[in-house]
Amino acid sequence: MPPFPTKRMLGIDFFVGTAAEAIAHISKYGGLIVAPAAPSFIALQDDPDYRRAIADADLAIADSGWAVLFWRLLRREKLSRISGLALFKALLETADARVPGNLFFILPSEKAKTKTLEFGRNSGYPITADDCYVAPRYFSCSHGSVSREERERVSQRRGYSIADDALERERVSQKRGYSIADDALERERVSQKRGYSIADDALVAILQSRKPKHIIIGIGGGMQDKLGSYLKHQLTYRPGIYCIGAAPGFVTGDQIVIPMWADRFFVGWIFRLLAQPRTLLPRFWSARRLPGMIWRYGSELPEVRGQKSEIRRTETED
Repeated sequence: MPPFPTKRMLGIDFFVGTAAEAIAHISKYGGLIVAPAAPSFIALQDDPDYRRAIADADLAIADSGWAVLFWRLLRREKLSRISGLALFKALLETADARVPGNLFFILPSEKAKTKTLEFGRNSGYPITADDCYVAPRYFSCSHGSVSREERERVSQRRGYSIADDALERERVSQKRGYSIADDALERERVSQKRGYSIADDALVAILQSRKPKHIIIGIGGGMQDKLGSYLKHQLTYRPGIYCIGAAPGFVTGDQIVIPMWADRFFVGWIFRLLAQPRTLLPRFWSARRLPGMIWRYGSELPEVRGQKSEIRRTETED
């Protein structure tokens, strides 16, 4: 991939340009594109798997209005903001988006799939059910193995069964012409073996068969970047892989609609918070560390939390 203009913040080289220019670049060369939100910057210090996934990106956009604002206030430098919403809308404005089979959506729920299909029908985009994949509940294994009993307990608390989830994926996979027995335990075993915190062979099989040009990952929660990195290395061709979280839902109607003026003035988060306070308030609260990180590290990649104290303790013991 040829070079493009960037500005570094917290160890990430952010694209300098417009959303349309970023789309044109990825459309031509493919690659993994990430859009870290404010809480995601905190994960650079707390989540080694997320840290590796972001480092694996081919292009990053400064989606976080908070990060851009604090960068201007604390570092006295301007950083162009491109939101995930603006990026997704720029993709929809291309001729590629009107070609059947070019867009493939990885979605968090059946409701999101229904909304995406409705949006396609109403807006004239040739999106079919085969262009949508409802992601399973991915379990992170960055801190070691999680027992099946623990996963079953968590799954039941969230209102689903691991066994039922695996059975449903098997049924869908057979309907689509391939077979895979991949419950949560198997996905974790495979992911650990391959060095990833996420693995989904069923999804890889679908993508290899269909070969969409643009893969839009809208599962959010920090998982999209890990999944995007995994897909980048598992696929035998090079599509554009867009890790833009909830952004597609703002357009399709799965999430609260955010006016473009609110997105431009960095206040889209207020609309989201009002719609999902219990879910988003803890995430937004975690971002309170962001100004301190920008002040301390500037353009450098933040250290992993506890790393220095661990080194000092080892030196003392020696």
